[in-house]
Amino acid sequence: MVPSVLLKAGAMLPVLSMAMLLGAAPARAADADVSRIELRRLLEPSPAERAEEARGRIYIYEGLRDSDIQHALDDEFHRIQNMMFIRTIKTDDEGKVERHPDTGEVEVEDDGC
Repeated sequence: MVPSVLLKAGAMLPVLSMAMLLGAAPARAADADVSRIELRRLLEPSPAERAEEARGRIYIYEGLRDSDIQHALDDEFHRIQNMMFIRTIKTDDEGKVERHPDTGEVEVEDDGC
């Protein structure tokens, strides 16, 4: 139960500000955790995930490397109807992540959706 003092207008601002500051640092780690989960689901789905796919579930994979996606398409093509990929990270022929030459930001495929 939330104390009534926290429900007053503006009382949550300091709490939210602190939460945002504390949450900013681990955000990258959380992103990495999600990517590992998605990659595992893509390449080695659990029996429960396979059952969901059999019922028509479509998983949307965001921010995976194009080389990992190609590997999945080669090995898991029979499941392609259950896969959707967005903001795919571009890699070079050696599998290294490509970066924008001016900004250094990771290059992604983005169709504007």
